[in-house]
Amino acid sequence: MTRILLTLLVVTWVGMPWPSAASETVKANEVQFTAADGVMVYADLYAAKSGKTAPLVMLFHQAGANARGEYGTIIPRLTDMGLNVLAVDQRSGGNYFGASNRTVNALGKSTRFCAAYPDMEAALQYAIDNSYTGPRFAWGSSYSAALVLKLGGDHKDDLTAVLSFSPGSGRAMGACNANQYLDSVAVPVLALSPRSEMKNRKAQFAKLKERGYQTFIAEHGAHGSSMLVESRTHLDTSAVWDTVTGFLKLYGGTFQ
Repeated sequence: MTRILLTLLVVTWVGMPWPSAASETVKANEVQFTAADGVMVYADLYAAKSGKTAPLVMLFHQAGANARGEYGTIIPRLTDMGLNVLAVDQRSGGNYFGASNRTVNALGKSTRFCAAYPDMEAALQYAIDNSYTGPRFAWGSSYSAALVLKLGGDHKDDLTAVLSFSPGSGRAMGACNANQYLDSVAVPVLALSPRSEMKNRKAQFAKLKERGYQTFIAEHGAHGSSMLVESRTHLDTSAVWDTVTGFLKLYGGTFQ
């Protein structure tokens, strides 16, 4: 499907309303799926009350981390919006944020960043195989924020949009540096960064805006998806949340 990429200065929701969501805790179901190279990947699935036609957000964590730790305070906000959520432990990770990475534990080691890409492809395939037919979002943090850009080029027909928090572009990224995917990503993008990281991200964001993608700079944000968590920023995160929810709503409704 061909998608028109819009340059967005302010995100305004003009689509169809989303399903209503009760403000109650949505329980996770642990799921596993196998990556193309045979690695077993662990994840938590939070099911929307309105079912599999509701938008699905696939959450991928940053270096040394895990889904439950990094996204523990973020997931309830997403499920309250009526979203399905698949929070994935990639094979490159660890115990950062106070929880355990089950995929790393089962594998017996953490890998380099680029090696985690098959886990992200497997998450998308899990969503397809299990009939999640609503809009599908890939959400990455730091190193995985680079890889969701790659996912948005390799699997443009199966993804609706990507959210890229502090897209990894340092030397440690090696062959999967975010900058090499800026021309190939082919779905709508929201890229976000704290102001403190923009010295090294200025050209990257300029390229994304040149291509018609949306960028956002959090004036006092933390690295990666932590810019949404007030206990990590120690400051108000409402502007970041407004931008994220506006983007999700823009592409999460009925659109051609």
